[in-house]
Amino acid sequence: MQPYRAPLSDLHFALSTAGGLDRLGALEPFEQASPELVNQILEEAGKLAADVLAPLNEVGDREGCSVENGVVRTPTGFREAYRAYADGGWPGLAFDPEHGGQGLPFTLAVAIQELWSSANLAFGLVMLLNQGAVEAISTHGTEEQKATYLAPMIEGRWTGTMNLTEPQSGSDLGTIKTRAVPAGDGTWRIQGSKIFITFGEHDLVENIVHLVLARTPDAPEGTRGISCFIVPKFLVNADGSLGQRNDLRCVSIEHKLGIHGSPTCTMAYGDNGNCVGYLIGQQHRGLAAMFTMMNNARLSVGVQGLAVSERAYQQALAFAQERRQGRALGSKETSSPIIEHADVRRMLMTMKSTILAMRALVLRNALAIDLSRALPDQGAREAERAMADLLTPVSKGWCTDRGVELTSLGVQIHGGMGFVEETGAAQHLRDSRICPIYEGTNGIQAIDLVTRKLTGAPRAAFDSLVADMRATAARLASHAALGAAAATLQPGIDALVQAADWLTAQGGEDALAGATPFLELFGSVAGGHFLLAQAEAALAQGEAQALGRVQLTRFFVAQRVPPAAALLATIMGGGAALSRAEVEPLWA
Repeated sequence: MQPYRAPLSDLHFALSTAGGLDRLGALEPFEQASPELVNQILEEAGKLAADVLAPLNEVGDREGCSVENGVVRTPTGFREAYRAYADGGWPGLAFDPEHGGQGLPFTLAVAIQELWSSANLAFGLVMLLNQGAVEAISTHGTEEQKATYLAPMIEGRWTGTMNLTEPQSGSDLGTIKTRAVPAGDGTWRIQGSKIFITFGEHDLVENIVHLVLARTPDAPEGTRGISCFIVPKFLVNADGSLGQRNDLRCVSIEHKLGIHGSPTCTMAYGDNGNCVGYLIGQQHRGLAAMFTMMNNARLSVGVQGLAVSERAYQQALAFAQERRQGRALGSKETSSPIIEHADVRRMLMTMKSTILAMRALVLRNALAIDLSRALPDQGAREAERAMADLLTPVSKGWCTDRGVELTSLGVQIHGGMGFVEETGAAQHLRDSRICPIYEGTNGIQAIDLVTRKLTGAPRAAFDSLVADMRATAARLASHAALGAAAATLQPGIDALVQAADWLTAQGGEDALAGATPFLELFGSVAGGHFLLAQAEAALAQGEAQALGRVQLTRFFVAQRVPPAAALLATIMGGGAALSRAEVEPLWA
C-alpha cells in the first residue's frame, strides 16, 4: 500500500483562502493563531498522521475489533497510537483553555481532522465523536457537569459517544423506547438498548462518556418527549476519581463492509436496573443537546468524505505513475505508464480537482462557525451562524457522495488490481461507503437543505453566497486564464437560484423529490466558485502551484458545472415523476 503523505501545501493554501486564516488571526480569541504557529502545528500533525496512524490503517481493516464478555479490544497498535495522539495535546486543540483546551480556531482543527481521517478513517472516528460530545457538554451542560467531564475529555483521558439509534428507530428518533426514570436524588435510571454506537466500548481510555437519548415517564409522544442524559461507563467521584462501574455494557459489535478498526457497538443500559444517568439540558429538550453534537459530527463526516478521497487519490496517482500498460498516443515506448493515457488523467484530475473543492467547502463551513463565535458584531455573528447552518448539509452530503465516487475511481484506475484487497484501493471504497449514511443519511441532509435552509436566516446566507458567486464570475469574466471557466460557472449559478426559488415556491412532495439533485447542484456550483476564487488568489500571490490550480479549476468547472446545471430539469420534474400509483404493481 502506498504510504500516506500529508498534503501540507494544499492545506496551507486552503486555510489561507477559504479558511480565512488571516481574518481569524485578527480576532481577539485567535490572536495566537499566526501563520507560523499554524504551519508548525500542521507539520507536526502531518507527522503523526503519516508515521503513526497511516501504517495502522490496513492493520485495523485486517484485524478488526473483538468483543468478549463486554470487553472490546481494538486492533494491534491502536492503543499506542491513541496515547501518542492524547500525549501530544491534540484532543484539546480548539477547546476552551478554561477546561484545558488550547483555544485555537475550529477551522484549524477541521484541517487537522482531515489528516487523521486520511491516515486512518476508522481510528479518526474516536476523535470525531469525542469532539462532538465535548461541544454538547460545553453548550448544554451545567457548571458541575462541565467541571466533571470536560477536562478529562479534552485531555483525551476519556472519550465521548452519541447514543441515538435503536433497532426500531433509526432516523425517526420520535420512536425511541429507552426509558429514564427519576431516582429521587437528582439522578436518573436509564433502561434500554442502542445500536450502531461508534466506539461505544473500547480499550483506548479509562472512561467513556455516553450521551444517551431516552424518554421520561411523563414525556409526550414524538421527538418533543426526548431527553438527553450523560451516562458514564464509570461513575465519577466528587474528587474526580473514577468510582464503580455503571450498569451498562457492550452486547456485541457489528461485522461491517468497512471501517473495521472502529467498533460499532450494541449497547445495553440498565440490565440490572441501576444504570445512572444525569440529565443534560432541559427535560424533553434532548434533541437540542444532541443536535449540537450531531451538527458538529455532520461537518466532520463531510471532512471524512474529503479525507478518504485524498488517501485514495494519493494511492491511485502512485499506481498510475508506475503501472505500464499499452502505448500512449505519440509515445515511442513499447509500454507507457498508464498516467500517459488520457482517460486515466481524466480520472485523476476528477479526483484531485474535486478534492480541492471539497476542502474549500468544509473549511469555509468551519470558518463560518468560528466567525459566528468570535466576531465582535452580533449581526455579523448571526449572519455567519446562518452561513454555517446553510453549508453543513452541503458539506456532509456533497462531500460524502463525492467520497464514494472518488474512491470508486481510485479502484478503477488500479484496474483489476483495484479489486484485489492486497493493493488497499478497495479498502478506501469500502470505508467511504458509510459516510453518506451515518449522522443523518444524505437524503435527510438534502431535505433539511430545501425545507429549512432556503427560508429565514439561512436563505439570507444563501443569497449572500450567491452574490459572492456572481461577483467572482463577473470579476473574472475577462481574465485571460480563468475567463472561460467564469463564463461556464454563470449558468450554473443561474440554475442554482432558479432551482432554489422553485423548490421554495412548490414545497411539499415536489420539494422532497428535488432535494437530492438540488444538493448535488449546490455543491458543484459552490465548488466551482471556491476553486475560481482560489485560482485567482494563487495567481495574484505567485503561489508555486498556481498554474496547476488554474488547470484543475478549468477542468472542474468544465466537467462538473454543466452537468450539475442540467439537474435543474430533474429538480423541477418534481414529485409527479415519483407517483406511486403506476409504479407500485412493479414493486409487488
